[in-house]
Amino acid sequence: MLALEIFGGLIWFILKGVLVTQPTPLVEVCNLRKYFPITRGIVFKRKVADVKAVDGVSFSIYPGETLGLVGESGSGKTTLGRLLLRLQDPTEGSITFAGQDLIRLEGKKLREIRRRMQMIFQDPYSSLNPRMTIGSIISEPFDAHEKMSQKEKNELIEELLGLVGIRPGLINRYPHEFSGGQRQRIAIARALILEPSFILLDEPTSALDRSVQ
Repeated sequence: MLALEIFGGLIWFILKGVLVTQPTPLVEVCNLRKYFPITRGIVFKRKVADVKAVDGVSFSIYPGETLGLVGESGSGKTTLGRLLLRLQDPTEGSITFAGQDLIRLEGKKLREIRRRMQMIFQDPYSSLNPRMTIGSIISEPFDAHEKMSQKEKNELIEELLGLVGIRPGLINRYPHEFSGGQRQRIAIARALILEPSFILLDEPTSALDRSVQ
């Protein structure tokens, strides 16, 4: 028998004597702000105003959920994404990932949790190192967090390339040898290699051909 009770805003499910609560949010953002100062002066600079790129954003994402953020160009979507992964530090507010306060994490602890978070950037040309082969680019996150033989890595990279529709035989080519859509698929493969819990996608299909979007 299933009983449902609402107490203090929290929903409890009681099934055969077992108490089950709602799942904990994977990502929780509260009152997040990012202001960029506007200054005047050359020698003695003074702040005259702020550009409010992100201003008071709050939301929660639970495991298995997808959240879409819609807004015009320049409305702060990319800045918000960078804040979530601590690529930039917020002016104010809190970011919690898997129960941990991301803003307070530093050094090794931040590095460890970043294994579970990946981002696919909007512009694949600027997010891929032109001096590295695509095999090295895709394996770079793995090299930073895991230890594996080169043979095993190559097998994994070839599997991921096949998954995103790129011939595995192209593993030793450089980004400039691919089209914009192919470069974005390489960026997607790089984000997937660590099997992250959370993937942040900054307009990931904008560079893809319509036939594969």
